[in-house]
Amino acid sequence: MVLIDTRTARGLFTALLFAVGIGFLYAARHTLVAFLFAIFFAYLVDPLVSNLEKLVKGRGRAIAIIYLLLLILVGIFFSFVGPRIGHEGAKLGQSMPTLLGKVSSGEIVEEIGLERHWTLNTQQQLKEYLIDHSAQIKSVAQRVGLRMAEVAQNAWLLLLIPILAAFFLKDGRAFSDAFLRFVHSKPKREFMEGVIADMNQMLAHFIRAQLTLAALSLVFYTSLLGIMRVPYALVLGTAGGVMEFIPVVGPLVAALLIVGVAVLMTYKHWLILGLLLGVWRLIQDYVISPRVMGEKMELHPLAAVFGVLAGGEIAGVLGVYLSIPIMASLRIVWRRWQLYSEKKRFGPLNEYAFGSGEFPPRG
Repeated sequence: MVLIDTRTARGLFTALLFAVGIGFLYAARHTLVAFLFAIFFAYLVDPLVSNLEKLVKGRGRAIAIIYLLLLILVGIFFSFVGPRIGHEGAKLGQSMPTLLGKVSSGEIVEEIGLERHWTLNTQQQLKEYLIDHSAQIKSVAQRVGLRMAEVAQNAWLLLLIPILAAFFLKDGRAFSDAFLRFVHSKPKREFMEGVIADMNQMLAHFIRAQLTLAALSLVFYTSLLGIMRVPYALVLGTAGGVMEFIPVVGPLVAALLIVGVAVLMTYKHWLILGLLLGVWRLIQDYVISPRVMGEKMELHPLAAVFGVLAGGEIAGVLGVYLSIPIMASLRIVWRRWQLYSEKKRFGPLNEYAFGSGEFPPRG
């Protein structure tokens, strides 16, 4: 008597392999971080390499030339701007304990109250509130400090990422071909080829769009803070531009950081600063981003918000950053799987093109 049929056993075995794979990915998540960002870096540099490859007649030579040019640009940047950013960052880090002490004791309220002509009753209420919640304020500051320390410990990844990216740039197509050789069925191979092609297009578009948006934010933040003479303008503007890479959460954290430091430093025009940052956010989200990002990601806003929140719960800041491309990748797999299923049932169909927004009609 057969207790479990072959189909059920195959399903259970597939589920077990999937669970083992998920467990392996979770256990090796720190190592995978470097590979993921190396892939992103490769997508960013690939257009330059592909165009130069035709001129120098060799992909290896093209990669070497592009890397040399990037190294020169980075050296120039750190020679002229890097020392100023480092100096401002060091000064801000040294002043943070004193500033947090002023917040916990309520002294900051007295300074702002005198400047803004608050009533004594208002000052007293705010001061008592800060004193009552001083433990929570210190706890939040400690958690932020620990997060920053973790980021600093993983700074060595910045050196490893370009090295790994060079391998993806040189042999990325060979990796895809080697993977496809394991798929012997023609419909399944077409399915995998479609998924890989769509993911290549989506990731390339996403990385370049994110870089464009971050560069625009960096220029805006540093220019605005410099013109308004906000303390630590260069380091705050750089932090704001970098945080633009983190979807949804990054710009909000950047605005809170800039306004928060301005308030702590008793900057007089922090309300105007906050208003201008809000206006920039509206322009960035509703005017610039739709034109730069376009509709290529094919994600509903609710799906994007869900992905960001879920990614934050699972993997923190890294999960937030990777949430959008992961959600878009899942959508690509789902659409391609629908096409594959339809082909099996009804025969050949017109191809689905990523970014078209349309599912192929039955042919």
